Order: sequence, then C-alpha cells, then structure tokens
Amino acid sequence: MNSLIIEGSPKTPNINFDGDEGSFLISGRSIPENSLDFYKPIIEWLDTYISEPKESTIVNIRLEYFNTSSSKCLLDVFKKLEVIFKRGQKVGINWYYEADDEDMLEAGEDYQSIIKIPFTMIEEEE
Repeated sequence: MNSLIIEGSPKTPNINFDGDEGSFLISGRSIPENSLDFYKPIIEWLDTYISEPKESTIVNIRLEYFNTSSSKCLLDVFKKLEVIFKRGQKVGINWYYEADDEDMLEAGEDYQSIIKIPFTMIEEEE
C-alpha cells in the first residue's frame, strides 16, 4: 500500500502514514485555516487502509498544539482506526506530550476516554 506523506508547515502538521509498515505519525502544529480540507485526504487514505490493514498499526501523535477544529478531525482519524481495533487487529496510539504541558496530556486523556483503542501517554522532556 502507498504511504501518505504531507509536509508540515507552521500551521499544518507533518503526516507520515506508512501503509506497508502500519506506522503512522502526526507531528507539529495543527491550526490549518480549514481543518476539514486538510484532514480530508488523510481520512480518505485511512478508508483504503482499513480495508486491508496490517496485523499491527501503531500511531504516534507528537503535536505541539492543535485547535478546536483539528481536535474533531483527530477524533475522526481515531474513529477510523477504532474500526480496525474492533475487528480484532492490534492498534495502539502513542500520545507524546511535553512534561510541563498539562493541556496536551489532558487532550490525550480525553481521546483515551472516548476511543476504545489502547493509548500510551509518553512524557518527554523539552
């Protein structure tokens, strides 16, 4: 399966979804002018991936900051991955946050309470 790579900008995150490895990364800042437009190709790519997922899918979220509209789009990404998990495939989400960033930790915990995929909260030093 093809990978999905979107170069980040000051307002959009880096996206590196490796379909052959089942390894996904979202990093940087997510404050695009139109979150739905930015995340649309990601959701469409995931629609293809979930039809033939790898045995194990690992998602690494390394966001510095995201806005409210991006939070809904991230939830949509997680819901797509939840479909795979509910089918019995292995899916894990690693949520990285800086040691002094309580907001990012709480955001990860909020997603963890909504989505039925195992989350691992990983504290990083600045």
